[in-house]
Amino acid sequence: MRAYLCEPERRDSTRPVLGDTQQIERQSAILRILRDGQVRRQEDLVRLLKKEGHDVTQSSVSRDLRNLGVSKAAGRYVLPPEDLTRTNGNFGTLTQFVRGLRRAGPSITVLRTTIGAAQSVAVAIDKAEWPEVAGTISGDDTIFIATANARAQDELVQRLQAIFRV
Repeated sequence: MRAYLCEPERRDSTRPVLGDTQQIERQSAILRILRDGQVRRQEDLVRLLKKEGHDVTQSSVSRDLRNLGVSKAAGRYVLPPEDLTRTNGNFGTLTQFVRGLRRAGPSITVLRTTIGAAQSVAVAIDKAEWPEVAGTISGDDTIFIATANARAQDELVQRLQAIFRV
């Protein structure tokens, strides 16, 4: 389960709702553009997408970035790792963003990250599908990770400490 804290999506009745194909094409273009260069602002990304013929707004690009698990760190956009496996995720590129770990009761673990990196780390944890994780909720720099019980939390904390050295 993956949940992100964000404002509900607003629909503008004057704009047509994009079909799945258009959204997939736009998100593919975003990933390609971010891989090819160092886009530092959403305005630049919107301009590049419009230049390619995509009908976008800053809010649609913001939503796409969030849905794709893209975060912003050190003044540039960071793509989530592509090669996560089910049980042994490649978290190497994300370790630099994790700042701390703390238990909040017997079944909630709080992982702190640099500003803007929490969603990418949460996506990686979700994709790893660890059996001890019931779900995650991420904000901008904080992730709540739920476990079924204290024993599962112990296993999770050991795993997180080994991966992130926190």
